[in-house]
Amino acid sequence: MKLRTLGSVLALGVGLIAGTAMAEYPERPINMIIPYGAGGATDISARTIAEPLGTAVGQALVMANVTGAGGATGSVAVQNANPDGYTMLFARVGSHSVNPAMKATLPYTLDDFRFVTVYEINPVACAVRPDSGIDSMEDLVAKVAEGGVSYSSSGVGSLLHLAGAMVLSEFGVEDPLTQATHIPQQGGGAAATAVLNGTATFICTNSSALASFVANGQLKPLMVTTAEPVVGFDAPTANDLGKPALNKLVGWTGIAGPDGLPDDVAAKWGEWMAAATQDETFRTTMEARGSVIELMDPETANAFILEQYNTFKALVDQLGMRIEG
Repeated sequence: MKLRTLGSVLALGVGLIAGTAMAEYPERPINMIIPYGAGGATDISARTIAEPLGTAVGQALVMANVTGAGGATGSVAVQNANPDGYTMLFARVGSHSVNPAMKATLPYTLDDFRFVTVYEINPVACAVRPDSGIDSMEDLVAKVAEGGVSYSSSGVGSLLHLAGAMVLSEFGVEDPLTQATHIPQQGGGAAATAVLNGTATFICTNSSALASFVANGQLKPLMVTTAEPVVGFDAPTANDLGKPALNKLVGWTGIAGPDGLPDDVAAKWGEWMAAATQDETFRTTMEARGSVIELMDPETANAFILEQYNTFKALVDQLGMRIEG
């Protein structure tokens, strides 16, 4: 009787071990959290890469927009998830560079996530109406000195809010928060519209958000923050204008899981993203929007995000832009 019992236990143990070995990640659909609303830069990037990424993964990707608090609500949902690779985040510059730098009471830190990659860079472009009488950054700064200049953003504490202040500061405006009026709007589309209808003088935002307006001649780009020119934007680069520090002022999209994500899971994501970002339709679609597809490994991604965060935090401290509460 005892031998039969022992044999049953051993057989069960072998079966469990075999079952564990066969349950290779991923064995079920993966929840992909988009922390911003439909139609925004993060949503467009996530849904454009979803098809080639899903093919590489071999499982369904369940895309969900979990919005609120400037990307914090969706980020917290992933922060608190089981670190098994079945809940992942489309992280963004706003949620993981600007928010940590600007918001004193953010419910997470960069250490609460494990980044598997950054795969898309969005240069920031500054633009005005073609009939504004402003043809260059030099003209814009001169207008600021005269008074009456304003810039629009997608909200207090957003990348656009920080970008307008950072650009003016870099071009020698000593107190951009008082020298130019910040006009927050409900989202990036509304921020661009504010310049189109004359509510705001200029906007500094992701090139992808301005690409169609620039192509249609509705907005005139004054500069892009990259070292190299951006396709579709007939404007000098930050380096052309002697402002290479602005190279850190870019948008980006990456993928992260909760801290504690296993090494083998992170490695799988590296393989999948390498395949997905080579998809011609994905690349063509995103590059037409002004995006630069640049796949970073985890070490490079984390170093890039940390450097950007430190740059933004220093500016926030210098200008007194910290948001309390």
